[in-house]
Amino acid sequence: MIPKAGSVIGVDVGYSLKRRSSAICRLDWSGSTISWEIGRFRALEPERESTIAQVAAGRQIIAAAFDGPIRRGFDVIGRYRTAERMLTRRLHPLIGKPGQSSAPVGRELNSHANACVRHVIAHCDLQNACHKVAIDQKAVVEAFPSTFLGMMIDDPVRLAARRSNRSDSFFQHLATTGKLNALVNHCLPGRHLSIEPNSVVNHDDRAALVCALTALCVAALSFVAVGDEDGWIILPAGQFIRPEQWALLKNNANEEEIEALHVEGQFALGYRAG
Repeated sequence: MIPKAGSVIGVDVGYSLKRRSSAICRLDWSGSTISWEIGRFRALEPERESTIAQVAAGRQIIAAAFDGPIRRGFDVIGRYRTAERMLTRRLHPLIGKPGQSSAPVGRELNSHANACVRHVIAHCDLQNACHKVAIDQKAVVEAFPSTFLGMMIDDPVRLAARRSNRSDSFFQHLATTGKLNALVNHCLPGRHLSIEPNSVVNHDDRAALVCALTALCVAALSFVAVGDEDGWIILPAGQFIRPEQWALLKNNANEEEIEALHVEGQFALGYRAG
């Protein structure tokens, strides 16, 4: 059971030294309301550490999600991962794909994600992990916002999203149709959103909020994950993944030599039975 009151954190990891293209979102709830706070920062110290500390400190954090490749030990991955392959084959034409941890950009993002993880662990009261695909004693997980959002959209191709605007297009659609609210209500029933998702208009703020929603699914122990020992990418609760995307994801999993698809929560009962 998720606590009556609590917080989760989402970090949109960037690597710009000039623009505040990284963001951290702390999502808080009580017995009746849900709200969030967002801070932006550049990928340099001490600005990154101080912003993370300012937003993350002083509260018990149930889970923290980071938009960047991470695995147990928080070292450099440097290779194409099962998690990335699972979300690329068959799904790419519908919702895009994660970058490769083996590519130069992926390696740099991995390094900056590791730095953000270290700051969160150092500055906030982060709870121990309770989910079954944990990569650390602490509840640290990996998010990928555009894929997380795309898995919840019926026929995402009709949105005609491009790589440059895919995440924003998916966010706007799900915020307008109320599906983001529905996901929040699934994890935190009986509470009122004091801020509406469609009020968030900045790209990096949106990404950080989606990372926080990813952490919220983990806190509620209601999520799907893909990956292996090189890291697990967290997706929404299974009942929010649309049938076409779910079928393609299962086909991808069937082609892996290891168990690369993990389902946690009530949806897992039907998944295992099927």
